[in-house]
Amino acid sequence: MPGLSEIQGRLVPTFDLLRGRADTSRRLRLRMKFLLSLVLVIAALTFSTLLIVGHSAEGQVQKAIEQDTRNSVLTFENIRAERQLELSRNADLISTLPAVKALMTDPDAANMDDAFEGIWHSKNFDLVALADWTGKIVALHTSSPGFPISAAQEMFEQSRGASEKGTWWFGQGHLYQAAMRPIDLSDPPAKMHLGTVIVGREIDSQVAREVGRIALCQIAFRYGDEPVVSSFSALDERTVSDGLSPRAASGKFQIGDKRYLFSSVNLTPTLHPNLTLTVFKPYDEAFAYINHLNQRLVLLGLAAVVIGGVVVFLISSTFTRPLEQLVAAVQALEEGNFVYPLGPDTGDEVSQVTAAFERMRLTLRNNEEQTQMLSEQLRHSQKMEAVGRLAGGVAHDFNNLLTVIKGHSDLLELKLGSLSPVQHSVLQVKKAADRATALTRQLLAFSRMQVLQPQVLDLNAVIADVNKMMPVLLGEEVAYNFLPGERLAHIKADPSQIEQVLVNLAVNARDAMSKGGKLTVTTQNVVLDEEYARTHPPVIAGKYVLVVVADSGHGMDEQTKSRIFEPFFTTKELGKGTGLGLSTVYGIVKQSGGYIWVDSAVNQGTRFEIFLPQTTEAVSLIEQGEIFRPMNRGAGTVLLAEDEEAVRELACEFLRASGYHVIAAKDGIEALELAEQQKKSIDVLVTDVVMPRMRGTELAMRLKRAHPDINVVYMSGYLEHNSDDSFLTNAELLQKPFSRESLLQKLYAVLARDAVRSVHVN
Repeated sequence: MPGLSEIQGRLVPTFDLLRGRADTSRRLRLRMKFLLSLVLVIAALTFSTLLIVGHSAEGQVQKAIEQDTRNSVLTFENIRAERQLELSRNADLISTLPAVKALMTDPDAANMDDAFEGIWHSKNFDLVALADWTGKIVALHTSSPGFPISAAQEMFEQSRGASEKGTWWFGQGHLYQAAMRPIDLSDPPAKMHLGTVIVGREIDSQVAREVGRIALCQIAFRYGDEPVVSSFSALDERTVSDGLSPRAASGKFQIGDKRYLFSSVNLTPTLHPNLTLTVFKPYDEAFAYINHLNQRLVLLGLAAVVIGGVVVFLISSTFTRPLEQLVAAVQALEEGNFVYPLGPDTGDEVSQVTAAFERMRLTLRNNEEQTQMLSEQLRHSQKMEAVGRLAGGVAHDFNNLLTVIKGHSDLLELKLGSLSPVQHSVLQVKKAADRATALTRQLLAFSRMQVLQPQVLDLNAVIADVNKMMPVLLGEEVAYNFLPGERLAHIKADPSQIEQVLVNLAVNARDAMSKGGKLTVTTQNVVLDEEYARTHPPVIAGKYVLVVVADSGHGMDEQTKSRIFEPFFTTKELGKGTGLGLSTVYGIVKQSGGYIWVDSAVNQGTRFEIFLPQTTEAVSLIEQGEIFRPMNRGAGTVLLAEDEEAVRELACEFLRASGYHVIAAKDGIEALELAEQQKKSIDVLVTDVVMPRMRGTELAMRLKRAHPDINVVYMSGYLEHNSDDSFLTNAELLQKPFSRESLLQKLYAVLARDAVRSVHVN
């Protein structure tokens, strides 16, 4: 049996042959695709040109034929006018003959027929008729038999008052062009009307063919819906009679292998039925040139396709070869080879594609080097997200534990007194609990789950309070200036959140002015109209308070400016910034119902514009800085709802020790049941926000409907994501962990406010 090396030696040439055939097949496919594409393009252009030229030529020929048709109609009108003039002269001549007048005055009818026969043979007419003064046909003679006197009487009635153009008589398939003249007996000073003489010439097939010969066309007459005569042969005339619609004014018509354009003219528009003349113009010969032109264009197109295909096939290698190299480089890139050689730069489009691929390959290689850094950033962001979720998940239970620790520390300190030997240990426990409380609130601030306490604010007053820390925050090298707006409207927001916005923007400005500069804060009332809202989505038109924070720092480019509000994005060095400052600013502004815009350029500073919606509410006394002091002893009934037993017992002990009557419930459902059983009024509801079976906010709303005068104090350690809680107006919020003093402070606040309302009512 052959060895492994021998087998490999035999397979290598086979693989090379297969690879060569695959390359050849790929090359031929590319060439054939290009050749087929070019052939299709040439064919499309050729036949498009053929259609356009053919359509244009056909339109021109058709217009010429239509003009010839109109000329043929005019030719017939001229012939008809000449015949009518001749008939009118003959009619005038006959009407003045003494013999005719004698006939009309002779009452002997037999003598009238003999005399009228003489007049008929003396003139070359196809129709002669006489009518008496009453309009009755008294004599009639036609060259063709079969025209009854009744038909003549009907035609005479229709032809009365005919114009100089004459009239047309039709009967029993015979059509006559006629002229009418009155027969008058001159008897001055008056004229006596004796009757009317009518003379006519028949329009027969011979006349129709003569007119068609002169006008270079075929004609046909139709009286109403009945065909009369035409210049066609008997067989073709039958085809025209059966196939042509009487109501068709113009169009195309085919007789045998001949095609015609026809146009119809109404010769008697004032009479009914109408006499219609239809002119048929042949156009087969005219379109023969178009067919010849189409054949030439087809031949030229086929020649162009063949010649172009041959030329393209010969020169296709000039661009298929670099394309093959480009395909090989792409395949190498799939295998991780970033240095596969490419074709030379020839300056054409293929070289441009190759250069673009080289740039893309370089970018991919750089991206490969940055993958580890991006992975590190992803892990960092996931870690931050996990920390945020962890903070929200443990905050509630941790705050309950801290509440118990701090509360019982306060009780121990109160019961043991300052001389107790364990007083130092109690103080250490309280300090540790305070540090744990600060840590918890920092975690909640990071995860943006703090409970918001919106108030009606005077923004100038809030900024004035923040200004006290600005010199220390900015340093001596930064000049700070505050320009408050006059008569500034009020806003409704959490004052601590607004302060955080100002501090974060100030810190960001300080870092942008490492060599010193100027920071300016201005406020003013603005009105954003519909035009501004349309160009700055998602802004809603309305009245706002504008806060502008502008610095003279190094500014930002467009790429940096587009990402400044992204979490964890920072331009600072590693370890000098978390990238949460501006994202927190953005979140606070959005939570307050406002909008923020930034305008910045490199070396031109940065300008932040914050729009906060105005409110017409007045600033309350508490919000103006009034400080309540808790009473030593309290009075009233307090309904306490808390699901954590240790916290519930601690709060009950605080309240009862201060003189309050306390009703304790472990959740919202039990609190409602106890409230229904209570005969005395309940003064204050103290409830946790997050409880099983019923949330504290729902409990407060239900009790408020049943007891309108009840006051509410909410207890909560954090604000859940996507929570739709709605807090009652004038309610107080007690953040966990709380102390004895903070709990009594909140009860005193709501009861004092209730007492003030009672005084105003009385």
